[in-house]
Amino acid sequence: MSVWDAIVGQKPVVDMLRGLAEGDPSALAQSWLVCGPPGSGRSNVARAFAAALECPRHGCGECPTCRHILAGTYPDVTVLATDRVTIGIDQVRELIATSEQMPASGPWRVIVIEDVDRMLERTTNVLLKEIEEPAERTIWLLCAPSAQDVLPTIRSRCRIVNLAVPSAGAVAAFLTASCGADPKVARRAARLAEGHIGVARLYATDERVMTDRDELVTGVLGLARASDAVLLADRLIANANGQAAAEVERRVASEEADFRRINGLGEKDRIPPSLRGAFNAIGKKDEIRRRTTRRSRDVLDRALNSVASVYRDVAVLQNGAEDAVGLVNLENRTAVTELSVRLDRQGAIRRMEAVAEARCRLFGNGNPALVFEALFCALIP
Repeated sequence: MSVWDAIVGQKPVVDMLRGLAEGDPSALAQSWLVCGPPGSGRSNVARAFAAALECPRHGCGECPTCRHILAGTYPDVTVLATDRVTIGIDQVRELIATSEQMPASGPWRVIVIEDVDRMLERTTNVLLKEIEEPAERTIWLLCAPSAQDVLPTIRSRCRIVNLAVPSAGAVAAFLTASCGADPKVARRAARLAEGHIGVARLYATDERVMTDRDELVTGVLGLARASDAVLLADRLIANANGQAAAEVERRVASEEADFRRINGLGEKDRIPPSLRGAFNAIGKKDEIRRRTTRRSRDVLDRALNSVASVYRDVAVLQNGAEDAVGLVNLENRTAVTELSVRLDRQGAIRRMEAVAEARCRLFGNGNPALVFEALFCALIP
């Protein structure tokens, strides 16, 4: 199984990158910017390309090199992923120091930065010289939603790869093959995720997440008074906090299990004093609280996409475009149709703008309860 087999709906990009990895190394660009909307798989594309560059068989997916790269344990491939709001300047300086070292095992030292758009300008300026003049055996793979989200000084020095939004059919097929999802569930999950592979997987494998989304859409379509808005916001925040806490708990348990395995410890073995500090840091309360807050914001951002999909469907019906683009919320077609009659076209547009404004407030550290109470009040017909 090739490393490219897990890339969904990006055949032209895969063909291009595979050809480059198999071609003349001297003709290979050393600074790349992989762009695609959330969920399109840009970080997965970057990792697969890294594996194809390092693997003796150019991304076979079966050799130790490929397995270690995809697992994040290969010494010559460094991935910076953050669950913070911004990427810190010290993290980037550390990466630069790493990038200037010769590769230890493979032909290249590959540095992957996920969400490079989260860098502040002064942090980006630290990175600029390395992107412009990489070390001889170093490849930089930067990932961002779009080239416009990255400072011109960075994007002008990179080769840009633009990813498409994967089709619902491609995502559904991937879910069936990779997760063993029932084809009917996979098709629904793919449709509701609107091309976001990670969200589609979540819908297909976590019944609670799917149920919470169904309740949110039903609640939005049933808004009639301010009290409805306040109650719906309260339920949404509680669900988001619950989902986030459960996800962080699973991740901490997985990281603790990995720590034990790497250090040759059994599930119930005592942690030696020399390792206790590192082990305890995994489940540190402040760190768990910070990660839970971040995950909660991610859940709320996903909720905003679900709310926006309602008014997207309203606009589709108002413009007679259902046959061309279909509806996202097919299960709620009757209620969406009624809403499309009650609202005029400007009303639908205003509500989509209200969702965009709520997203800006949320990621500007606005109080989530107040942000969603105001949003749901603005959505009342």
